Amino acid sequence: MAGELPSPAEEPAAKNGGEQCKDFQPAPEIQGEIPMGSERMEVRKRQTSASQEAPGSVPAQPGVENRSPNACCFCWCCCCSCSCLTVRNQDERTRAASHELRSETIANCEESSTPTLEEVNTWAQSFDKLMRTPAGRNAFREFLRTEFSEENMLFWMACEDLKQESNKSVIEEKARLIYEDYISILSPKEVSLDSRVREVINRNMLEPNQHTFDDAQLQIYTLMHRDSYPRFMNSAIYKDLVESLSQRSAEA
Repeated sequence: MAGELPSPAEEPAAKNGGEQCKDFQPAPEIQGEIPMGSERMEVRKRQTSASQEAPGSVPAQPGVENRSPNACCFCWCCCCSCSCLTVRNQDERTRAASHELRSETIANCEESSTPTLEEVNTWAQSFDKLMRTPAGRNAFREFLRTEFSEENMLFWMACEDLKQESNKSVIEEKARLIYEDYISILSPKEVSLDSRVREVINRNMLEPNQHTFDDAQLQIYTLMHRDSYPRFMNSAIYKDLVESLSQRSAEA
């Protein structure tokens, strides 16, 4: 009725009507209804993006361009593989050439004829006479092998071979191999040299020549003369050789 006053329960509701509108939340969508407002725009965006993507396609990652999987120049993995193969082949060829050069430089033993009894007896006269003949060097090298010091003879022989070379590029390569095999502290065949000789070698390696290792060769020669040669003369290797040659001479 027009004259009736609102009840106390209805009065607060009328006053707070504006606030209820602000806090109003629409009910969840019922299947089949058409969404309104911002929800309709969101649905359209989803439909548009879904239609642009081909079935089974992989979404593009942000910041990454589409690249052909077979384009080696743009594919880091392919380029890395190609580069690694190229470097690996070059390293293998270098190692093969170095191995051939090492094999040509020093064989397991020098070619020599069977020494005579007189020749073997001269080895006891001086170390120089022992080192002058291939048979003497082979016998002495066999003895050094039993003492695990064969690298001294190998180094001395490599230096002798270097002195016979005249080609500049071959000299540089042989000098490098000698340094890696016998001078470098990382080599298992490193020879014993003092610091002064090592400094001389390091300076000479700036421009290698036939005489780059002369000081080192002399030092190793002196070491073998004073240390290994006396033991060789008293070794079973030398004594057995003298005995076998003596028997042959007696039988002849």
